[in-house]
Amino acid sequence: MVVENWNSGKFMQKENIWNNQNLINILKENGVVVMPTDTIYGIVGKALNKDIVLRIYDIKKRAPEKPCIILIGDVAELEKFSIILSEEQKNRLEECWPISAMADIGQQEAISIILDCPNEKFSYLHRNTKTLAFRLPASKVLRELLLETGPLIAPSANPEGLPPSRNIAEAKEYFGNFIDLYVDGGKVNNKASKLIKLDQDGSVTVLRE
Repeated sequence: MVVENWNSGKFMQKENIWNNQNLINILKENGVVVMPTDTIYGIVGKALNKDIVLRIYDIKKRAPEKPCIILIGDVAELEKFSIILSEEQKNRLEECWPISAMADIGQQEAISIILDCPNEKFSYLHRNTKTLAFRLPASKVLRELLLETGPLIAPSANPEGLPPSRNIAEAKEYFGNFIDLYVDGGKVNNKASKLIKLDQDGSVTVLRE
């Protein structure tokens, strides 16, 4: 277990946390990390590595029928999960996520979007729901990290049924040495992302505000 301490007595800019080569390297090398995401602390690892996903489910004691939200660095990353967007979905996504890969939107509302994913190859991710939830963060620096590491699953940093970690001390109490790297970003009081279902015809159902 390693702790990267980026807290200097006050909450530092998250860009300093995500622009961290050690963090990037550990994720690329199939490590499991607790770090601040664009919302709350998450327990993150490579979404396209089945063993890492199953390890996170085991560490978190997550209910096996519940999929995890996946962070992506670009809309094009959806193709890695056999997801082909309709024109109606593309238009709707432009209203929810950063349009330009170079944009840094800052305080834009964090929105996770559920899309159909019928491919059984990804059953270890969609858990037989045939759907996956994705989020494209507003921060350019976080998106750059995701483009280097590949898509990351990012469930909240807490065992099933317990409150989300607000700081690294709480996360370490939950997970101890089962985590490869803890990234200390200070206390985080943000809420989880808004969650919507986006159908092929562009219609939207809000599941969590």
